Amino acid sequence: MNQLIGFKRNLSLDIRERFALRQSQIDLCMPELVKRFKEIIIINTCNRTEIYFTAEAYSEDNLDYIFNLFDWDLNLKEYIFYEKEDKVTVHLLEVACGFHSKILGEDQILGQIKASFQYSKEKEAASGELGRLFQNAITCGKKFRTEAKLYEIPVSSSSIAVHEAIDRGYKHFMVIGYGEIGSLAMKYLLSHHVEKIFLVVRTPKNVKDIFDNRVQIINFNQKNEAMKEVQCIVSCTSAPHTVVKYEDIPLDRELFILDLAVPRDVDTEIKTLEKVQIFDIDDISKIDDSNKLQRKERMNKFKHLIDDCTREYNNWLRIRELSPIIAAIKEKGKEVVSDRYESYKNKASDKKSEGLAEVLIKSTSDHYINKAIKVLKEAKLKGCDEQCMEIISQIFLN
Repeated sequence: MNQLIGFKRNLSLDIRERFALRQSQIDLCMPELVKRFKEIIIINTCNRTEIYFTAEAYSEDNLDYIFNLFDWDLNLKEYIFYEKEDKVTVHLLEVACGFHSKILGEDQILGQIKASFQYSKEKEAASGELGRLFQNAITCGKKFRTEAKLYEIPVSSSSIAVHEAIDRGYKHFMVIGYGEIGSLAMKYLLSHHVEKIFLVVRTPKNVKDIFDNRVQIINFNQKNEAMKEVQCIVSCTSAPHTVVKYEDIPLDRELFILDLAVPRDVDTEIKTLEKVQIFDIDDISKIDDSNKLQRKERMNKFKHLIDDCTREYNNWLRIRELSPIIAAIKEKGKEVVSDRYESYKNKASDKKSEGLAEVLIKSTSDHYINKAIKVLKEAKLKGCDEQCMEIISQIFLN
């Protein structure tokens, strides 16, 4: 049974931060999760922590186990939703299509779903019903974006943040962190007429894909000195602690800080400084960008694709229930072929024709077995499989 634990929508950033997971935590806990659950896939982003798993029982024990494993405060349970079966299917498909993103329709989530699925596949934790659901969700997300032509109105937290800063007339920037969000922020900034960007990373020599003369790559020890030259800071690391501290800020300089990280990169005490304005990820998602209404209308028009993908996945599940009897029928077919072939060999005078006889006998068996399997699958989808299964079992298995 597919199940899902995630935090409810519209929670404050203070609460969401308490559910944030570092990749090192996931790496450490994955072996234990695999022991308990048949399949396990974790989507962990700056705005989302969702744990998908397959288990026989739907119970509070699963919730407690996960909370304890990740050292989450049990008092935070009130902020969690816990779903199973069809609700899990629909939720994941909607997430893949961008309906549950803080910024409606953003496309980063699809890449994050792919990465989560691939990670679990490598851990041999996504090879059954849940793995198939994620494959369908990725396909659905791609199809949805293509048919809805969302590429005509692209959007992400990075693009909205950068455009807000550009609209304010800023020309001198600092970007802290060069992961997925940081690289997007750099891409958007460099597409505008900015004059200077300091890119702050732990190991500057590892950045080998930026050749623009407007960019100076520096390490964290050089960060505070460079702050004296910038108008806007975009911070987007995956650090579990603050990377921009109160004492780092030059008190005589006006600064606009965009904190795209969860947990937050920027010390909240900095908000008390008169010359500094901070936007966190929630503030950015509230910016009513010019394309929001257009995206919403376009997405709702194509929401039927989610219904189609849900139906397709449920049909696959129903057919999958027939796997044991299909395997038994095929095995019985092999026995029939073997028996008839042995009988033929004992009676045949021409040994050269034995190979041909085996092929002919097997093809005859395969023809009727495959026909029976097809009829059985069709009956399953029509809801009259029990009677059909009984008849086919009597014919082939008794």
